[in-house]
Amino acid sequence: MLPTELLTIEEAAQRLNMSVRYLRRAVAERRVAFHRLGRSVRFDPADLAAFVQAGRVEPMTPESVWRGLRSVA
Repeated sequence: MLPTELLTIEEAAQRLNMSVRYLRRAVAERRVAFHRLGRSVRFDPADLAAFVQAGRVEPMTPESVWRGLRSVA
């Protein structure tokens, strides 16, 4: 089944609000899923959403800070 919409690298970078250079580096390092069509690189919006979600970092809580400090002492 083909994705309904594939984005160019410029469109994907704009959608992520990142530079094209950053996205090209992520492709080269295989950190983001992409489709290669000949020499062209295309992105499925669902893959971009998964890339963003994978980078999510939960906020720190006072309990997690204190738990980390106890292991140091």
